[in-house]
Amino acid sequence: MSVKAADFGKVAVLMGGMSAEREVSLNSGRAVLDGLCRKRVDAHGIDAGPDVLDVLSKGAFGRVFIVLHGRGGEDGVIQGALELLGLPYTGTGVAGSALGMDKFRSKLLWKGMGLPTPDYVLLRSETDLKAAEALGFPLMIKPAREGSSIGMAKVNTVEELNAAWQGAAGFDSEVLAECWVTGSEYTAAILGNEALPLIRLETPHTFYDYEAKYQADSTHYHCPCGLDREQEEALQALALEAFRGVGAEGWGRVDILVDESGRPWLLEVNTVPGMTDHSLVPMAAKERGFDFDELVWRILETTL
Repeated sequence: MSVKAADFGKVAVLMGGMSAEREVSLNSGRAVLDGLCRKRVDAHGIDAGPDVLDVLSKGAFGRVFIVLHGRGGEDGVIQGALELLGLPYTGTGVAGSALGMDKFRSKLLWKGMGLPTPDYVLLRSETDLKAAEALGFPLMIKPAREGSSIGMAKVNTVEELNAAWQGAAGFDSEVLAECWVTGSEYTAAILGNEALPLIRLETPHTFYDYEAKYQADSTHYHCPCGLDREQEEALQALALEAFRGVGAEGWGRVDILVDESGRPWLLEVNTVPGMTDHSLVPMAAKERGFDFDELVWRILETTL
């Protein structure tokens, strides 16, 4: 039986929020809202402020499309509140959202599953920096629970390590020092039970940072990714295993590095990926054969 726009009822598109990724979320949310409206869905944009639960409970909404990036939206908090309100929502549930947002605990899980992820040290205080030094330089320093490459830095010396840790600690009390992997970066968009065509990312920046993601015109996205079929299918299978392993579902994205010897390394899961004109999931969907409007429709269908 085919789904009609009326079957969704009144849809709240949650965007904005109060995290460090607010501006990206607003851009993503507007794009999703426009796409749903073009499909004649009764969709309404809501900038998720402190009164968001009151707005939702009084708004007679039938379901929620979550486009909140970062804390409060991607970490299980809003998902738990929606469970209490009895509102179906897009994407991953409470536990999977919390785990997927936490890079440290995702890596612990993947290690336990025998999946490849770069070696790391958790930095909670200055005394942990010696353990990070022991990993060897260069290192990637990143807040454990932020997205959009916020607070991340590559370091090559002890002095840079200390400065980068202090910078990242301004965003999160838990910071990861991760072994640097030289190679190519790929991302696998997940929709339902399928990994969409891989995208290979190419940037003149030191790494795929905030500017490269959202502002630079020098970033190149290769889709098809250039791998042969067997290699691409192996990475897609790895991405799905990592995604399901943290309890993620519905839709999302998994980022992977492939080193110079061809070995893959899992970086992170994104349970509410960006949906802007620079974003990766829409690019993968286009290569798979459907446009942005069809993508947001299919994501919304997972709530039925």
